[in-house]
Formats: sequence, structure tokens, C-alpha cells
Amino acid sequence: MTSALPPCPACASVYAYEDGAQLACPECGHEWTPGQDAEAAEETKVVRDANGNALADGDSVTVIKDLKIKGSSSVVKIGTKVRNIRLVDGDHDIDCKIDGIGPMKLKSAFVRKD
Repeated sequence: MTSALPPCPACASVYAYEDGAQLACPECGHEWTPGQDAEAAEETKVVRDANGNALADGDSVTVIKDLKIKGSSSVVKIGTKVRNIRLVDGDHDIDCKIDGIGPMKLKSAFVRKD
């Protein structure tokens, strides 16, 4: 039996199912509205810093609050400059590399654009 539902836009799984007005994927957990263009939805999402400035890939930002690093006694100090950020989906929407610490994910609410 073939499904008349479209495959999951996130993982291309053919096992999508209807969940009320939305479609859901049991393999990756992605939910979407039928007929919604996934690329158009991503383009409309704007990540903003603590001051409301729009952020983009490759921007430089400054940390505005001391941030404890989970699983470590290290701290990212206020005023730390982070260069060449990458925007990603999720709760921690900035992916970066901090000098002296290494790769890290940050929330945009704790940075300001330089």
C-alpha cells in the first residue's frame, strides 16, 4: 500500500502520517503543514541578537553574560568576541568556535552583534 502523503521534508521518510491539521514523521519527529514549502519557511526565519539586530552566517558577535559550560568548570566570560558564526535550527541557534574553549552552541539571546 502506497501513501498519498508527501515524504518528510527533513529526512525524506515515506512513513509520514496525519496528526490533526499537520503531517508528522515518526523517524525524525519533524512536523509540517501540508503544502508548506520548507525552503520558504526557513528563509522567513530571522535570528536576532539580544538587541534585536538580525544575525547572519559569518557575523561576529560579543557575549553579553557569563555563560557556564555544562559538564565543565569553564566559563565563557562577558565580552568574549566570537567570529564567523553559523546559524542553525534549534534552541541554541548559533554554532561557533570560541578561542581557548573550542566548538560551542550559543543562544542568540546572550550575544550582541559587533
